[in-house]
Amino acid sequence: MRRRALLAAAAGGGVVALIGAGAGVWSQVPVIPERPQPDSATALGWVAHRDGRFTLTLPRAEMGQNIATALKQIACAELGVAWDIVDVVLHATDMPRVKATVGSESVMLFAEPLAQACAALRDALASGQIAGVISVTSRPLADLRSLRAGGLIGASPEITHGREIVTGAPLYAADIRLPGMQYGRVLRAPASGEVQSRPLRWDLEAARAVPGFVAVVEECGPPIGQAQGLGIVAARPGALDAIAEALEIEWSIAAPPARSDIARAVDVDARLSVGVLPHVVLDGAPEDGAWDVDLRVDVPMAAHGPIEPRAAVAAWQDGTLRVWAGTQDAFYIRDFLADAVGLPLGSVTVQSCRIGGAFGGKTICTVEAEAAALTLATGNPIKVQWTRAQEFALGFHRPPSSHRIRARVAQGRITDWDHAQMSSHIMFTAAVVPPWMQRGTDMFAGDGGVARGMAAPYLLGRARAAYDMVRLPVHTGPWRGLGAGPNALAIECAMDEAALIAGVDPLAFRLAHVADPLLAGVLERVGEIASWGSTPAPVDGMRVGRGIACGTYKDTSHAAAVADVAVDVRGRVRVTRLWCVHDCGLVINPDQVRAQCEGNLVWSLGMVLTDDLPTDAGHVAAQTFADAPIPRMTDVPPITVDLIQSDRPPQGAGETAMVAGPGAIANAIRAATGQRAVRFPVRAEDFAA
Repeated sequence: MRRRALLAAAAGGGVVALIGAGAGVWSQVPVIPERPQPDSATALGWVAHRDGRFTLTLPRAEMGQNIATALKQIACAELGVAWDIVDVVLHATDMPRVKATVGSESVMLFAEPLAQACAALRDALASGQIAGVISVTSRPLADLRSLRAGGLIGASPEITHGREIVTGAPLYAADIRLPGMQYGRVLRAPASGEVQSRPLRWDLEAARAVPGFVAVVEECGPPIGQAQGLGIVAARPGALDAIAEALEIEWSIAAPPARSDIARAVDVDARLSVGVLPHVVLDGAPEDGAWDVDLRVDVPMAAHGPIEPRAAVAAWQDGTLRVWAGTQDAFYIRDFLADAVGLPLGSVTVQSCRIGGAFGGKTICTVEAEAAALTLATGNPIKVQWTRAQEFALGFHRPPSSHRIRARVAQGRITDWDHAQMSSHIMFTAAVVPPWMQRGTDMFAGDGGVARGMAAPYLLGRARAAYDMVRLPVHTGPWRGLGAGPNALAIECAMDEAALIAGVDPLAFRLAHVADPLLAGVLERVGEIASWGSTPAPVDGMRVGRGIACGTYKDTSHAAAVADVAVDVRGRVRVTRLWCVHDCGLVINPDQVRAQCEGNLVWSLGMVLTDDLPTDAGHVAAQTFADAPIPRMTDVPPITVDLIQSDRPPQGAGETAMVAGPGAIANAIRAATGQRAVRFPVRAEDFAA
């Protein structure tokens, strides 16, 4: 689609059918995200001084991890200025490109460049320079005030945006109000995004009779997968549901998708029966013979479950397409939209807004393209906010994974290890990467997201780990921790079974297999604070158990967890207590690191107890959280988080505890019931007394 075709229809009324546009116009070659590493020179553009005040343009997306607070702490500490004279603004794409906010990298990668830039600005101001170009001369980390404990570093000041959140100030894309703004939605078929679908016919007259109706837009932006949509525009958001119902759209849907039985498609044993797995993570050669541990673990598809369904506002202003979006990568959104509508990059501006939860799911262009297409078609500012059902149906999700782990134990040690996994794509998500390109990445690159965490953090003797992937009818992609959570869950279940066979305490067994002193440190510490070895507190009429697990995330951060559970006679599981110890190097803001750990532990509850995204005939069947539940406040037990004090440079904290929490809960269920959970989420009937 090109801007000329879009604008040719803008003056139309009722139905907008774009001239010269159609399904074949959208490029078959996806826009590839650019993710430059931050450096000190670029960081000079993030901080500015004027009239005695400083402005920090946040180079990250703020999505509840409170990176705005942490980077403001670094700026204030390095500049040597008071908290209240530094203002934080969210970035737009009129600044030099910054990489997407993913991978728990914000403090780890952005703290030092920001500190170096602030030190250079501080020195320039101290020398009397108030204008002109400033250069950065890199200085040793030990000379940076903000990368050592003391003052604001290691403190927990008031959260940036905290007052705005509790007073309802506009922070999110859905809060944006523009003069003359209308409200849009793009309707798509209830079908897999892997099969072609499009609107065939609809009742326009019935839709026109709905108060607030503005237009039906036939060409309403790029497909999501192969699902072409039908756009609707209303004068008020409350009319959108009524218009959609009145249209009574008849959809053209191609044949059912391949592999609509998703569990069968990722069956690891079926895949192993036809040959070796092509993508090798550990290349050891276990000896032939009987295995002491032979465990099959199945983890289903799961949704991200953000509290805020994604939203965007688009407007055509002074020859520029302007978009406000809650996105993890504003620059990718800009690049995608410029490519889609045939505009120079400088004619598209994307303003990042605070995000109400993302977890890797808001990295691609979806709702932003819908809002842009509708505003360019109608000539009016348009807000599009997905419903919860759209969030389930049109977003990508955590892929299901099926694991076969075998281990051999001799004299209290694992001598042989074999971990096989079958899953679907994460980094090379089908939501962006077409089948022909994905076949190439499968052949030459594999998928580092699927592999993440398969290299167990233990000394395992002759160890092999390998995986394969299959494209599914429901799109999968990045989810908190990528593959690390499911992989660690399977690994920690197998480690516990090996400890039982060896007759060794699970904590001692892990310590005997750990070479990294930092991982050993969090293991020992969690044992201390949880009084490992003592009996969990009794719960009337229920079986109780205690479990432990640990792990390392991206070779930089370490976590260990202990869980207590109670299981009633009907097999219903309740987690009664959680402890976690976390080592992420220098802690900039302990309250926020603890909050990240707590969030990970709640996700751990979900992975073991609730996470499951139902599908039907190859498409998502869930409509609300009742269909795909997330943990409730009543499910969350008392949580103790202990942070290791360290002088290492700061590392990631947003995903680490995912490698420990699920395994600890699963192992506690094993201790309480004597039965190993092998399919998740756990089912009460499997543990009924």
